[in-house]
Amino acid sequence: MLAATMCGLPKRTPSLDYATCHASPRASWRLGEPGTSAALAPNMICANITKMVSRYPRTPSDRQPRSRSIPAQGADRRRKAPAAPETDIPPLAGNVLIAMPSMGDERFERSVIFLCLHNAQGAMGIILNRPLEQPSFADLLKQLEVAPNPPARIIGLTSGGPMDNARGFVLHTGDWTGENSMRVEPGLALTASLDVLKALAEGGGPRQGVLALGYAGWGPGQLDQELQTNTWLLAPSDPALLFDDDHATKWRRALAKLKVDPTVLSNIVGHA
Repeated sequence: MLAATMCGLPKRTPSLDYATCHASPRASWRLGEPGTSAALAPNMICANITKMVSRYPRTPSDRQPRSRSIPAQGADRRRKAPAAPETDIPPLAGNVLIAMPSMGDERFERSVIFLCLHNAQGAMGIILNRPLEQPSFADLLKQLEVAPNPPARIIGLTSGGPMDNARGFVLHTGDWTGENSMRVEPGLALTASLDVLKALAEGGGPRQGVLALGYAGWGPGQLDQELQTNTWLLAPSDPALLFDDDHATKWRRALAKLKVDPTVLSNIVGHA
């Protein structure tokens, strides 16, 4: 069923926890936990996301030596993890997913999702057109004990997806990067550490950005299958889709990039 597979990883698949794996324990943050994350992910989650991002270029400040993990005592070293399903779909990070009118899950109805990661290990993205009125950016900074408050600059908040919606991610232009930023594509980066919030509060930081609470995630091969069954359309992103506050029109504007009339599309789906 679509509702069971859309953007929710099966229990047997580790979730994609970017904030934990790309920031030190003192740097990652969650709503309601000032300054740090008290709920760090298991090592297997970090290992999974590390594999996912290994194919993507990072900002120069994010290139750090890798450490080898120590195998658990008594573990069967001959046992190998199951291989991820093969797919002919190339990595799609940097594009946007557009929900088809036939979307069977109301959480993603008419959603536009920016893909931050995509490869054989799975995919992760944030919904762009689900604005949050509460908490405000200033309220969130107060809760996280980030000064000064009120901040010199503010950015919009969006509900990034149904997974781990207390965890924050800032998608932003690449003119500013921190120690834990990951470059998604030229000109765009993703940061899940407090330094970007501090920079914005002080009047600096990236030129444009959006703060997402939560994310959408897929296990190995899930998104590829959904693309092949026309659950989603794929389109290039642009700064307006990513960062402007005209959320009500983002779905239609994303379709317009493909020269698709949503009215015609709805009629076709209705008579399929």
